[in-house]
Amino acid sequence: MGRRIRWLGVVLILCFGLVIVQLTNIQFRKASALSTSPSNPVNRVPDFNNQRGEIFAADGTVLADSVRVAPKGSDTYQWQRRYPTGALFSQLIGTCSPFYCDTGIDPYYSAQLGLHKTPAQTLSQLLSPPPPTTDDITLTLDPTLQQDAVNALNSLPGPNKDGAIVILNPSTGAILAMASTPTYDPAPLVSLDPTTETEARNLYHLPDAEGFIPFYPMATYNALQPGSTAKVLTTAAIYNLRPDLATINLPVVPCLTGIPDTNQQICNDADTAFAAAACGGTLQIMLPESCDPGFAKLGLLLGGDTLAEQAALFGLNSRPPLDISPEGLVQPSAYPTAEDMSPGCNPASPECVGIPGQAYSAFGQQDVETTALQNALIAAGIANGGAVMTPHFLEKITNSQGQVVETYKPTVWKQATSPQAAAQVIPLMQAVATSGTASGDGFPSSLDVAVKTGTAQIEINNAITSVHDWMIGFAPASAPKVAIAVVVPYQPTSTQGATVAGPIVLKMLEAALG
Repeated sequence: MGRRIRWLGVVLILCFGLVIVQLTNIQFRKASALSTSPSNPVNRVPDFNNQRGEIFAADGTVLADSVRVAPKGSDTYQWQRRYPTGALFSQLIGTCSPFYCDTGIDPYYSAQLGLHKTPAQTLSQLLSPPPPTTDDITLTLDPTLQQDAVNALNSLPGPNKDGAIVILNPSTGAILAMASTPTYDPAPLVSLDPTTETEARNLYHLPDAEGFIPFYPMATYNALQPGSTAKVLTTAAIYNLRPDLATINLPVVPCLTGIPDTNQQICNDADTAFAAAACGGTLQIMLPESCDPGFAKLGLLLGGDTLAEQAALFGLNSRPPLDISPEGLVQPSAYPTAEDMSPGCNPASPECVGIPGQAYSAFGQQDVETTALQNALIAAGIANGGAVMTPHFLEKITNSQGQVVETYKPTVWKQATSPQAAAQVIPLMQAVATSGTASGDGFPSSLDVAVKTGTAQIEINNAITSVHDWMIGFAPASAPKVAIAVVVPYQPTSTQGATVAGPIVLKMLEAALG
């Protein structure tokens, strides 16, 4: 009899164990799939209680909130999302309505901003769980700096005013401002009318006269030829991977000739030797004066393996892990692989059509393309001792009682160079502002800037039709607090990065450090 009772006890224990395993399986492993399954009755009716938490800028400015538009229990949507700063942050914050919630910081943090259960903190809460609540998030963005950036782009001379500005903290990766034009008004996208929202989305997906789409921030979405700002990457490759080339002294010439794999010559900021200004010498001379033939030669000496390795160390060909949805909103920058690069191929040469060259890649032409975000990260990496920090918008998450539940912890995304290599690049970038291509931009010595100009020539049918004007940098060079990248694409060929992007960099650095 006792034996039967023991066996019965064993069977009951096993049954209870199976019940516990199944409950655990349902509550944890399958919970997400069940909660989103179309077979779940909850998902077959609209969630009319569409309340969300607030989003704040670093200074406490409300960037997104929700207002009640129908009484509790109504069979219509009870809350409407608002974005008080309008178009100022629309491409970054995005929008979230019952119909579309897929683009921007708002949907990225939906798990925190949307109604969700909170873990029990006391026995009474365990026995009687509190109702679902929302969290609030605070971002690293500075509204004043953001407005300064937008004003700078809108004040550009000439008809083409599209551009992008990224400003971040190089030691943490915190994005302080990120402005792109064109942009859009978020109000129609949260109207609670599906027709209005769909029409607005379709409109905002149409490219403007310059070919850029308002819905996608140029700063993260559009990779453009960086021109001579890529010489920072090439310089870093020398100090970091080939220090034997740091003391080379190249001949002073207007053009580099005899380039392998091509019958082309590379002239200094010109098409012919007659129009080019001769340049050369040491690396310490050639970066400040932005010597094209000199850097083309350095590219040949470095070779495709080293150039591609250094580009990957900075994060090119990888997507920067920015906290914004969807992932496609942040595009990777492009650098040719070692296998793709011949020594000197130029698409203008019949024998080299479509083949990138080491010589051209070394000074940012041909198949090299970077977003403003990536170029800002290159500057930030040099400023931060070679460590490229993970870019981010989030500062902290607070619950409905105002308690901080999570604070962002900075992490290294890429170790681009050694600290020693980065330290050797800095004085060369300082010389760009004091005696090089940006010396006429009026940078006061008090700012102590380190910068690099870039003017990428855009060819159509073998004719240069426009340029992308760039400047990247950081300040103060002795103890960097901000890094920046500015790009103004499709400008007249008579312009340069120093004359178009340079004044914007000056204004933004003064605003950020003032």
